[in-house]
Amino acid sequence: MQLDASQAQQIFAENARLQEELQMRDQLVQQLSQELFRLVKGNASAPIPASDEPSDRQVAEVRALREQLQTVEEQVTFYQEQITQRDEEMRQLRQTAQELTERSKMLEQVVQELPKVYRQKFAERMQPVREKVAMIQRENRQLHAELQSVNYRLAVQNRRNGHLDLPSFPRGEGEISLPTFGNA
Repeated sequence: MQLDASQAQQIFAENARLQEELQMRDQLVQQLSQELFRLVKGNASAPIPASDEPSDRQVAEVRALREQLQTVEEQVTFYQEQITQRDEEMRQLRQTAQELTERSKMLEQVVQELPKVYRQKFAERMQPVREKVAMIQRENRQLHAELQSVNYRLAVQNRRNGHLDLPSFPRGEGEISLPTFGNA
């Protein structure tokens, strides 16, 4: 159950309003109880009618007071249930907020650790590449040394034979003209 801040604020406002109404109902119940007590006490001090039977007016008043009291009690019960529901929603909202706060902290920690993790992973992936580059460089140095050795041996052998092994150019049609440098 995800609620945004405006919904939570509405729930808190509704809860406050219901608590105020419940308090007002409690005051009404208190007033009705006092009025009922005053009527009962007042009737006790009033002269008892000749008959032991209460008058129709008294019966009607008591019945009306009982109905009002029952209505108020039903309203109190209804509002108490609503307050209980709101309290449960608030508890759930607090729990959700706490869970989201904990998740946010965890994600924040992960984000802070990401550069370190990426550097480590990059270094792990680069290690085989570095090893291959080092191997190729060793082979290159070895081949370069062998090439120099072969060149040296060829140069020594050519000196012993007395002639230089120069490349020959094919003779084709026409002569090759060399550039002139004027009167130089």
